[in-house]
Amino acid sequence: MTGRLERGVTYGILAVFTVLSLTPVLGVVSSALAPHGSLDTGFALPSGLHWGNFADAWTRGHFGSYLANSVLVALAVVVVSGLLSVLAAYAFGVLRFPGAGLLFHLFVIGLTLPQEALVVPLYFDLRAWHLTDGYAGLILPQAAQSLAFGVFWMRTYFRQVPSSVVEAARIDGASSWATLWRILLPMGWPAVSTMLVMVFMWTWNEFLLALVMVSDERYRTVPLGLAFFQGQHGSDTELLAAASILVALPVVVVYVALQRRFIAGMLGGAVKE
Repeated sequence: MTGRLERGVTYGILAVFTVLSLTPVLGVVSSALAPHGSLDTGFALPSGLHWGNFADAWTRGHFGSYLANSVLVALAVVVVSGLLSVLAAYAFGVLRFPGAGLLFHLFVIGLTLPQEALVVPLYFDLRAWHLTDGYAGLILPQAAQSLAFGVFWMRTYFRQVPSSVVEAARIDGASSWATLWRILLPMGWPAVSTMLVMVFMWTWNEFLLALVMVSDERYRTVPLGLAFFQGQHGSDTELLAAASILVALPVVVVYVALQRRFIAGMLGGAVKE
Protein backbone atom coordinates (compact mmCIF):
# COMPACT_ATOMS: atom_id res chain seq x y z
CA MET A 1 0.00 0.00 0.00
CA THR A 2 2.82 2.36 0.87
CA GLY A 3 4.55 1.62 -2.44
CA ARG A 4 1.37 2.46 -4.40
CA LEU A 5 0.95 5.70 -2.47
CA GLU A 6 4.53 6.77 -3.13
CA ARG A 7 4.18 5.87 -6.81
CA GLY A 8 0.93 7.83 -7.05
CA VAL A 9 2.49 10.89 -5.40
CA THR A 10 5.48 10.65 -7.75
CA TYR A 11 3.27 10.47 -10.83
CA GLY A 12 1.17 13.36 -9.53
CA ILE A 13 4.22 15.57 -9.05
CA LEU A 14 5.53 14.64 -12.50
CA ALA A 15 2.13 15.44 -14.02
CA VAL A 16 2.10 18.89 -12.40
CA PHE A 17 5.57 19.73 -13.69
CA THR A 18 4.66 18.39 -17.13
CA VAL A 19 1.67 20.73 -17.30
CA LEU A 20 3.80 23.66 -16.13
CA SER A 21 6.43 22.87 -18.76
CA LEU A 22 3.96 22.49 -21.62
CA THR A 23 1.87 25.55 -20.77
CA PRO A 24 4.16 28.11 -22.50
CA VAL A 25 4.55 25.80 -25.51
CA LEU A 26 0.79 25.51 -25.92
CA GLY A 27 0.50 29.28 -25.70
CA VAL A 28 3.02 29.78 -28.51
CA VAL A 29 1.31 27.16 -30.69
CA SER A 30 -2.07 28.79 -30.08
CA SER A 31 -0.69 32.18 -31.10
CA ALA A 32 0.98 30.71 -34.20
CA LEU A 33 -2.33 29.31 -35.44
CA ALA A 34 -4.31 32.52 -34.82
CA PRO A 35 -5.63 34.51 -37.81
CA HIS A 36 -3.59 37.38 -39.19
CA GLY A 37 -4.12 40.60 -37.23
CA SER A 38 -5.63 38.79 -34.27
CA LEU A 39 -5.11 40.39 -30.88
CA ASP A 40 -5.57 37.10 -29.06
CA THR A 41 -2.37 35.85 -27.45
CA GLY A 42 -1.51 33.19 -24.93
CA PHE A 43 -4.21 30.53 -24.53
CA ALA A 44 -7.07 32.05 -26.50
CA LEU A 45 -8.36 29.37 -28.85
CA PRO A 46 -7.87 30.43 -32.49
CA SER A 47 -10.92 30.65 -34.73
CA GLY A 48 -9.27 28.16 -37.07
CA LEU A 49 -6.01 26.44 -37.83
CA HIS A 50 -4.19 29.03 -39.92
CA TRP A 51 -1.22 26.97 -41.08
CA GLY A 52 -0.40 29.65 -43.62
CA ASN A 53 1.25 31.67 -40.86
CA PHE A 54 4.22 29.29 -40.98
CA ALA A 55 4.62 29.68 -44.74
CA ASP A 56 4.23 33.45 -44.43
CA ALA A 57 6.86 33.67 -41.68
CA TRP A 58 9.19 31.38 -43.63
CA THR A 59 8.95 33.58 -46.75
CA ARG A 60 9.08 37.00 -45.09
CA GLY A 61 11.87 36.10 -42.70
CA HIS A 62 14.10 34.35 -45.29
CA PHE A 63 14.37 31.44 -42.87
CA GLY A 64 15.28 29.05 -45.65
CA SER A 65 18.76 30.55 -46.07
CA TYR A 66 19.15 31.13 -42.33
CA LEU A 67 18.23 27.51 -41.65
CA ALA A 68 20.82 26.30 -44.17
CA ASN A 69 23.46 28.45 -42.46
CA SER A 70 22.56 27.11 -39.03
CA VAL A 71 22.63 23.50 -40.22
CA LEU A 72 26.05 24.01 -41.81
CA VAL A 73 27.52 25.74 -38.76
CA ALA A 74 25.98 23.31 -36.24
CA LEU A 75 27.12 20.20 -38.10
CA ALA A 76 30.63 21.58 -38.58
CA VAL A 77 30.93 22.50 -34.90
CA VAL A 78 29.57 19.13 -33.77
CA VAL A 79 31.97 17.19 -36.01
CA VAL A 80 35.08 19.26 -35.20
CA SER A 81 34.51 19.62 -31.47
CA GLY A 82 33.28 16.04 -31.10
CA LEU A 83 36.32 14.54 -32.82
CA LEU A 84 38.84 16.71 -30.96
CA SER A 85 37.07 16.17 -27.64
CA VAL A 86 37.16 12.39 -28.00
CA LEU A 87 40.84 12.36 -28.93
CA ALA A 88 41.87 14.74 -26.15
CA ALA A 89 39.70 13.04 -23.53
CA TYR A 90 41.09 9.63 -24.49
CA ALA A 91 44.61 10.95 -23.96
CA PHE A 92 43.71 12.46 -20.58
CA GLY A 93 41.57 9.55 -19.39
CA VAL A 94 43.46 6.46 -20.59
CA LEU A 95 46.97 7.35 -21.67
CA ARG A 96 49.63 8.47 -19.25
CA PHE A 97 52.03 11.27 -20.18
CA PRO A 98 53.85 14.09 -18.31
CA GLY A 99 51.80 17.22 -17.69
CA ALA A 100 48.43 15.54 -18.34
CA GLY A 101 46.87 16.93 -15.17
CA LEU A 102 47.98 20.48 -15.86
CA LEU A 103 46.77 20.41 -19.45
CA PHE A 104 43.42 18.97 -18.43
CA HIS A 105 42.86 21.71 -15.89
CA LEU A 106 43.65 24.28 -18.56
CA PHE A 107 40.81 22.78 -20.59
CA VAL A 108 38.49 22.88 -17.59
CA ILE A 109 39.19 26.59 -17.08
CA GLY A 110 37.27 27.11 -20.31
CA LEU A 111 34.09 26.08 -18.49
CA THR A 112 34.45 29.00 -16.08
CA LEU A 113 35.07 31.79 -18.61
CA PRO A 114 31.93 33.73 -19.56
CA GLN A 115 31.42 34.24 -23.25
CA GLU A 116 30.64 37.92 -22.73
CA ALA A 117 34.19 38.49 -21.47
CA LEU A 118 35.75 36.87 -24.53
CA VAL A 119 33.60 37.94 -27.44
CA VAL A 120 35.09 41.43 -27.95
CA PRO A 121 38.81 40.44 -28.00
CA LEU A 122 37.83 37.37 -30.00
CA TYR A 123 36.16 39.60 -32.59
CA PHE A 124 39.26 41.77 -33.02
CA ASP A 125 41.51 38.71 -33.31
CA LEU A 126 39.32 37.12 -35.98
CA ARG A 127 38.91 40.40 -37.81
CA ALA A 128 42.70 40.76 -37.96
CA TRP A 129 42.79 37.35 -39.67
CA HIS A 130 39.88 38.32 -41.98
CA LEU A 131 37.70 35.56 -40.56
CA THR A 132 34.64 37.63 -39.62
CA ASP A 133 31.58 37.82 -41.87
CA GLY A 134 31.96 34.23 -42.90
CA TYR A 135 31.38 30.68 -41.78
CA ALA A 136 34.85 30.44 -40.23
CA GLY A 137 34.01 33.24 -37.80
CA LEU A 138 31.01 31.23 -36.60
CA ILE A 139 32.45 27.71 -36.65
CA LEU A 140 35.94 28.11 -35.17
CA PRO A 141 35.02 30.02 -31.97
CA GLN A 142 32.07 27.77 -31.16
CA ALA A 143 34.08 24.62 -31.79
CA ALA A 144 36.81 25.91 -29.48
CA GLN A 145 34.29 26.86 -26.78
CA SER A 146 32.67 23.42 -26.94
CA LEU A 147 36.01 21.67 -26.39
CA ALA A 148 36.10 22.48 -22.69
CA PHE A 149 32.83 20.69 -22.03
CA GLY A 150 33.53 17.89 -24.51
CA VAL A 151 36.92 17.03 -23.02
CA PHE A 152 35.58 17.17 -19.47
CA TRP A 153 32.56 15.02 -20.34
CA MET A 154 34.37 12.35 -22.33
CA ARG A 155 37.33 12.14 -19.90
CA THR A 156 34.84 11.25 -17.18
CA TYR A 157 33.61 8.37 -19.31
CA PHE A 158 37.10 7.12 -20.18
CA ARG A 159 38.15 7.25 -16.52
CA GLN A 160 35.16 5.05 -15.63
CA VAL A 161 36.09 2.33 -18.13
CA PRO A 162 37.44 -0.69 -16.22
CA SER A 163 41.19 -0.95 -16.66
CA SER A 164 40.77 -4.65 -17.47
CA VAL A 165 39.04 -3.71 -20.73
CA VAL A 166 42.02 -1.64 -21.91
CA GLU A 167 44.52 -4.23 -20.66
CA ALA A 168 42.70 -7.04 -22.46
CA ALA A 169 42.75 -5.04 -25.69
CA ARG A 170 46.48 -4.47 -25.37
CA ILE A 171 47.12 -8.14 -24.62
CA ASP A 172 45.24 -9.00 -27.81
CA GLY A 173 47.61 -6.71 -29.71
CA ALA A 174 45.29 -3.75 -30.24
CA SER A 175 47.02 -0.41 -30.63
CA SER A 176 45.88 2.68 -28.74
CA TRP A 177 44.08 3.85 -31.87
CA ALA A 178 42.27 0.53 -32.30
CA THR A 179 41.38 0.42 -28.61
CA LEU A 180 39.71 3.81 -28.88
CA TRP A 181 37.74 3.36 -32.10
CA ARG A 182 36.90 -0.34 -31.95
CA ILE A 183 36.32 -0.93 -28.24
CA LEU A 184 35.87 2.18 -26.09
CA LEU A 185 33.77 4.34 -28.41
CA PRO A 186 31.20 1.63 -29.23
CA MET A 187 30.85 1.01 -25.49
CA GLY A 188 30.49 4.71 -24.76
CA TRP A 189 28.14 5.72 -27.56
CA PRO A 190 25.48 7.00 -25.08
CA ALA A 191 28.06 9.38 -23.58
CA VAL A 192 29.23 10.47 -27.05
CA SER A 193 25.70 11.05 -28.34
CA THR A 194 24.82 13.06 -25.23
CA MET A 195 27.82 15.30 -25.80
CA LEU A 196 26.95 15.75 -29.48
CA VAL A 197 23.32 16.59 -28.76
CA MET A 198 24.26 19.20 -26.17
CA VAL A 199 26.86 20.79 -28.45
CA PHE A 200 24.31 20.85 -31.27
CA MET A 201 21.72 22.58 -29.08
CA TRP A 202 24.20 25.16 -27.82
CA THR A 203 25.46 25.88 -31.33
CA TRP A 204 21.97 26.09 -32.81
CA ASN A 205 20.80 28.55 -30.15
CA GLU A 206 23.96 30.71 -30.17
CA PHE A 207 23.02 34.37 -30.60
CA LEU A 208 25.69 36.67 -29.15
CA LEU A 209 28.59 35.27 -31.14
CA ALA A 210 26.61 35.36 -34.38
CA LEU A 211 25.50 38.92 -33.67
CA VAL A 212 29.07 40.13 -33.15
CA MET A 213 30.85 38.12 -35.85
CA VAL A 214 28.36 38.48 -38.68
CA SER A 215 27.09 41.67 -40.30
CA ASP A 216 26.43 40.19 -43.74
CA GLU A 217 22.87 38.90 -44.08
CA ARG A 218 24.08 35.96 -46.16
CA TYR A 219 25.68 34.36 -43.08
CA ARG A 220 22.96 34.93 -40.51
CA THR A 221 21.85 31.94 -38.46
CA VAL A 222 18.25 31.34 -37.41
CA PRO A 223 18.46 32.88 -33.89
CA LEU A 224 19.94 36.04 -35.39
CA GLY A 225 17.40 36.00 -38.21
CA LEU A 226 14.58 35.63 -35.67
CA ALA A 227 15.82 38.71 -33.79
CA PHE A 228 15.78 40.82 -36.98
CA PHE A 229 12.40 39.36 -37.92
CA GLN A 230 11.04 40.42 -34.54
CA GLY A 231 12.25 43.96 -35.15
CA GLN A 232 10.44 44.10 -38.47
CA HIS A 233 7.21 42.36 -37.40
CA GLY A 234 6.93 43.23 -33.74
CA SER A 235 3.15 43.66 -33.90
CA ASP A 236 2.46 40.44 -35.83
CA THR A 237 2.30 38.07 -32.90
CA GLU A 238 1.07 35.15 -34.99
CA LEU A 239 4.06 35.45 -37.36
CA LEU A 240 6.51 35.78 -34.47
CA ALA A 241 5.06 32.69 -32.80
CA ALA A 242 5.21 30.74 -36.07
CA ALA A 243 8.81 31.84 -36.66
CA SER A 244 9.78 30.84 -33.11
CA ILE A 245 8.40 27.35 -33.68
CA LEU A 246 10.29 27.06 -36.97
CA VAL A 247 13.53 27.99 -35.22
CA ALA A 248 13.03 25.62 -32.28
CA LEU A 249 11.70 22.66 -34.28
CA PRO A 250 15.07 21.20 -35.44
CA VAL A 251 16.37 21.03 -31.86
CA VAL A 252 13.18 19.31 -30.73
CA VAL A 253 13.44 16.79 -33.58
CA VAL A 254 17.07 15.99 -32.77
CA TYR A 255 16.32 15.55 -29.09
CA VAL A 256 13.27 13.34 -29.69
CA ALA A 257 15.23 11.18 -32.14
CA LEU A 258 18.10 10.68 -29.69
CA GLN A 259 16.30 10.97 -26.37
CA ARG A 260 16.96 7.38 -25.27
CA ARG A 261 20.68 7.65 -25.89
CA PHE A 262 20.69 11.15 -24.35
CA ILE A 263 19.06 9.95 -21.14
CA ALA A 264 21.30 6.87 -21.06
CA GLY A 265 24.36 9.08 -21.41
CA MET A 266 23.20 11.40 -18.65
CA LEU A 267 22.34 8.65 -16.17
CA GLY A 268 24.54 5.76 -17.18
CA GLY A 269 28.23 5.05 -17.31
CA ALA A 270 30.70 2.44 -18.34
CA VAL A 271 30.14 -1.16 -17.44
CA LYS A 272 31.45 -1.75 -13.94
CA GLU A 273 33.40 -4.79 -12.96
